[in-house]
Formats: sequence, C-alpha cells, structure tokens
Amino acid sequence: MKSLREGRCSIAEAYAKEKNGEIWLLGCDIQEYLEANRLNHQPKRPRKLLLHRSEIKRCLVKTAAKGLTLIPLRVYFQKNFAKVLLGICQGKQKHDKRQALKKADVDKRLRVSLARYNTR
Repeated sequence: MKSLREGRCSIAEAYAKEKNGEIWLLGCDIQEYLEANRLNHQPKRPRKLLLHRSEIKRCLVKTAAKGLTLIPLRVYFQKNFAKVLLGICQGKQKHDKRQALKKADVDKRLRVSLARYNTR
C-alpha cells in the first residue's frame, strides 16, 4: 500500500485473467517499498482481485468472445482500499502490429539522426 501511495505502480503491461473462479492481475509491477526491511514483496507477483460473483460472471461472459481481454485502466484509492478499474479490450490485429513496429523504427532512426546532428 505504501508503494502504491507513492505512485510506484506500473500497469503498462498488465492484464487480468480468470483462474479457478477468481480474477487475478498479472504483469502489474508494484515496486518494493524502499523504507521496508529485507522481507519485501515480489514486484511482479500475481495479485488476486476481490470481486463479487456477479462481477466475475459478467467479466467471464464478455471475455469469452474471441480476442477480448481484461485490462487495468487505472489504480486509485477509495477510502482505505486500492481499487483497479478494469476495461474489456480487443487485442491488435496482425496488420496493426506491423504498422506500430514500422512507426517505432522510423521514430528510432529519427532520434538517432537528430542525436548525431546535435553533437556536431
């Protein structure tokens, strides 16, 4: 909780998945609390989300469609609880991924050429 309050949480590569009738948050990186002792938590361990049965069923029904995934959109505090806002999203198609890779390559080449030009 202390690391979360300091804003040391990354949900950039995180997703939620159903396992044994429960929803687990995977890939969420909550950094260790720096002032804690050596017995700290693992930063990328799976975390169980507390949901009502009806919410779990609703998520399972909606994600049963092809290509839909539960993605954490935001981590926030309500009273003394850390909450995660989940969204149901569709993954990228193959042609979308190619375009993103192409754009990233062009951006990288541009940065390298600008760095060369600025050092002269």
